[in-house]
Amino acid sequence: MQEIYHTKKIVIGGTLLALGIIMVNTFHSTGIPGNIFLPMHIPIFLGGLLLPPYLALILGMVMPLCNTIISGMPSLFPMAIIMVFELGTYGLIASILYRKMKMPAVISLIISMICGRIIAGLAVFLLSIFFAVKLNPVTFVIGGITTGIPGIIIQLVLIPSLIYAIKRYTTIDLDE
Repeated sequence: MQEIYHTKKIVIGGTLLALGIIMVNTFHSTGIPGNIFLPMHIPIFLGGLLLPPYLALILGMVMPLCNTIISGMPSLFPMAIIMVFELGTYGLIASILYRKMKMPAVISLIISMICGRIIAGLAVFLLSIFFAVKLNPVTFVIGGITTGIPGIIIQLVLIPSLIYAIKRYTTIDLDE
């Protein structure tokens, strides 16, 4: 039984990875600005609420790298490196808060967004020290938040709605 559960979670993670790659490539090919609507974040947050913490972390860390390899966006250095830490944090924290601590989806999302941005700022800080990356961590975080407000609103409305629908209309057991 444990093997079936594990297989289901890996399939969900793979599906979310594919969804993230498709969404990002659709946005880039149509000229829709990804930094405003944050298409990569939606599958990561869904993964955070649907997957155990370790798989949500892996999903968040792998997705920016896969998108970089497939489409060249985001650029590997420094953006994909920063996003590996940011999106990995999103998935990990959302999963811990929602699945382990049983917090409401919206609260889990907001806290994981805050934690992910803090980690992104820390990553920028470390890259600026060790690799002379010309980014200011505070400006990077504030700029990312203000530019991404439409995407953040979409996430806070869409993701809890999708989770509600998944819980109500599918056989996916989110409590395991």
